[in-house]
Amino acid sequence: MIETETGRESAMTLPPELQSPRAKLVYLYLRTNERATVGEMATSLGMKKISLYSILKTLRKREFVQQRGEEYRLN
Repeated sequence: MIETETGRESAMTLPPELQSPRAKLVYLYLRTNERATVGEMATSLGMKKISLYSILKTLRKREFVQQRGEEYRLN
């Protein structure tokens, strides 16, 4: 498990099942921002929407994220 410290002295952890650097990036983005649309993630992360849809599908399948309308958030 990867842990980092933020200015608030809280540790962020990543699930060990996440192997892909891009999946980790999306997970951390949602952890930081609570919820976001694919468009918001694409703009903020500099990723193509098609890639994000694929990553989010995998994260949903593994029950790390949920989709409500056009927004995604962590479970």
